[in-house]
Amino acid sequence: MTSTYTPLGVELMVTGENAGTWGTKTNTNLNIIEQISGGYISQAIAGSGTTAFTKTDGGTGSVVATRVIEFTGALTGSRIITFPVLTENFYLIKNTTTNAETLQLKAASGSGATVTWATDDKGWKLVYFDGVSTNTGVYDVGFGAATSPGGSNTQIQFNNSGAFGASANLTFDGTNVLIDADGALRLGDNTGSAYVGLQAPATITGDTAYTLKLPVATGAADQILVTDGSGNLSFTDNSGGTAWQTVVTAATVGVTAGNGYFINTTSNACTATLPASPTLGDEISFVDYAATFDTNNLTVARNGKNIQGSAADLTVATERAGFTLVFTDNTQGWLLKNN
Repeated sequence: MTSTYTPLGVELMVTGENAGTWGTKTNTNLNIIEQISGGYISQAIAGSGTTAFTKTDGGTGSVVATRVIEFTGALTGSRIITFPVLTENFYLIKNTTTNAETLQLKAASGSGATVTWATDDKGWKLVYFDGVSTNTGVYDVGFGAATSPGGSNTQIQFNNSGAFGASANLTFDGTNVLIDADGALRLGDNTGSAYVGLQAPATITGDTAYTLKLPVATGAADQILVTDGSGNLSFTDNSGGTAWQTVVTAATVGVTAGNGYFINTTSNACTATLPASPTLGDEISFVDYAATFDTNNLTVARNGKNIQGSAADLTVATERAGFTLVFTDNTQGWLLKNN
């Protein structure tokens, strides 16, 4: 009775057979087993089409009887590699072929599962052949759907039903993260029920790409953000508009540039003292709150600067008066902007 061979080529010798060569054959079997356990082979598979790997009965060097396999070569089209039916084994396989072509691993026959490297997948897979003769399947069991990157190159990974997922609208180029398709960056509150979003306009006109760069510091209270025209943002004092104050009923009040004052002289006259060191363009507004300036006057004290070119305080005795003073220089001082 002659020897038989396993699906991976190990020789099974019959008792009393191979006298004089039993030792050599045993050593070959041990070498095959060692190769299956941890051997490595680099196998060129350049070109396209289908290539069938077969076992080597009683001999070493077979691709299908090697634990770690690295496929190399320049692909010119889709490539299919088949292993023999009844092969039950697992392999660590790396695809280092060149060119953007798919590489598929399957059994020589049967309609079972297959494993495919995508056109841009040049990495490792842990692959298991189930060895079922009627419907042989090949499965990606380690570095595949659950642990291999999803999507295409530069796409950011996320959990997609227990596997890695990716989207063409969320990418990273090594420096910048891009949220495409008019998506928003959403910053959620601590309850997870609300958020604040940052979003690009639906259509960008003019510059096709620009970046707004945040300031290096937080700025001061009541300052606003401005741009230098090149996207660099900074904080600056708000020079536009008037900051209206609560109604003044006191007999004296010191006033500040940029503010507006409702003056109530129902019970007493009021003296409002201007700033001592105003600068060009400083503005201060006054309004007769209760229509009583005609009985209890408002006096605007000049505080060392001229008013309307005169070194004299301004007395306002007109009912319902409303006006704004703007500072020019030390010659004219404070001028009436409106009255």
